[in-house]
Amino acid sequence: MDYEVRRSARRKTIALAVKADGSVVVHAPMHLAKREIERFVASHSAWLARAIERRAAYNASHPEPTAQQRAELMERARAILPGRVDFYAAQMGLHPTALRITSAKTRFGSCSGKNALSFSWRLMQYPMEAVDYVVVHELAHIREHNHSSAFYAIVERYLPDWRERAALLKK
Repeated sequence: MDYEVRRSARRKTIALAVKADGSVVVHAPMHLAKREIERFVASHSAWLARAIERRAAYNASHPEPTAQQRAELMERARAILPGRVDFYAAQMGLHPTALRITSAKTRFGSCSGKNALSFSWRLMQYPMEAVDYVVVHELAHIREHNHSSAFYAIVERYLPDWRERAALLKK
């Protein structure tokens, strides 16, 4: 099996990851012997095969949008997200410093340390219940810049069904 090894002086453990394109990366401590890495990969070959298969199935069922679809999703994001942010920000008594629409592939939203919110246009491929969950999630980070129980208490206060909404993002 082909894999890339990424070594780090600060890493103490070895880990496997399957990237979005289906390739395999081994994260290893700087001085771990090559034979130990090979042994680790071989001992996890069944897991790797399943993970690669799941990634291939996911990629097949979630093709990258065409340029026209991207433009439509971006337009929809620009039309919908500012209103949703304003609506929930008013309810929550919060004030984001900025709102950006991005092309992020690995996260639907983020909140900077300066309380600027960013949302991926890819979020617009999901139901509005999921969109509202991401908006409330990111707004809650203005008050709690972590994922503590206090953070989730804020989310739950405004969206008691947040778990079901979050589950929509995994489909």
